Amino acid sequence: MRIYHLALRPDWDDAVAAGEYRVSTIGQTIDEVGFIHASREDQLPATARRFYSDVDVPLVLLVLDRERLEAGGVPVVDDPVGDDTFPHLYAALPVALVDEVRPAALVDGVLRS
Repeated sequence: MRIYHLALRPDWDDAVAAGEYRVSTIGQTIDEVGFIHASREDQLPATARRFYSDVDVPLVLLVLDRERLEAGGVPVVDDPVGDDTFPHLYAALPVALVDEVRPAALVDGVLRS
């Protein structure tokens, strides 16, 4: 099953240099929050609008395979958030476990990647 994480391009570039991605959400790390936020595909549009509408730096969409993450030692848990559940990564994300990195942007409130 594919899951997704929107990232600021500079944060992703830093992760590539370090070998792992440690950003939970904008301005917060996994060390501060305890996990890395992710979304299912159907959750991406609302997540993008809610958290990234005011972002003025380039974005990337990290495409992840849940089974591959778990086999690589990154636990993924569907945690309840309101009336839904969201996948959360309970370990830093090794860049080698990212299946695809797509440029992304919000255009008139619509996520493009």
